[in-house]
Amino acid sequence: MKKKLVVLTGAGISAESGIKTFRDSDGLWEGHNVMDVATPEGWHKNPSLVLDFYNQRRQQLKEVQPNLGHQILAELENDFDVYIITQNVDDLHERAGSSNITHLHGQLLKVRSSKDENYILDWQDDLNFGDVDHQGNQLRPHIVWFGEQVPALDEAITITEQADYFAVIGTSLQVYPAAGLIDFTKKETPIYYIDPKPIKIPNLRNRLEVIPNIASEGMIILKEKLQTNL
Repeated sequence: MKKKLVVLTGAGISAESGIKTFRDSDGLWEGHNVMDVATPEGWHKNPSLVLDFYNQRRQQLKEVQPNLGHQILAELENDFDVYIITQNVDDLHERAGSSNITHLHGQLLKVRSSKDENYILDWQDDLNFGDVDHQGNQLRPHIVWFGEQVPALDEAITITEQADYFAVIGTSLQVYPAAGLIDFTKKETPIYYIDPKPIKIPNLRNRLEVIPNIASEGMIILKEKLQTNL
């Protein structure tokens, strides 16, 4: 039976494909204050701005490709039972060939009803005013904004509890509840932390190995380390 490798990924792995992160520039995401484009308040205040912002992100996503970090994670399925829990809203893990992906913060290529969070549609192109659900309610980006509940959190916790190996790649471990997942690992589960600017993780009971590299370089190292344990 294959060992279970659970991987928490963040913006750092997608940044190498050209997707910008708001944490790189004083709280701005592609020139916008995140409170204006990634909160329920921003949506109610200026929905046109929010729709346009995510339309641009959706178009940008079509212009980028998975990088080596994504590809190695997909390749590791040959040797491990790999589960990816991602904070990213892109589809680069899917395009790289990974099979088991839990999106904590939603997906750019989906939209949902502004009144019924369980009414979700695949969506490739622009989302405009007048695009509505079956009851006439405006559709909105299927993104978990700041201040909203994280529907996939319970699933992510269950997956994390079963991990034989746990890896953290390209995330600052600053955004909760995602950052708290590490606390649900079994105490005997080794943790690998890939980040060029790793932070100190307080009160960690597990064996931790820090790999202070960008995601793609770190994944090369991690793959070698994991395969020596086979």
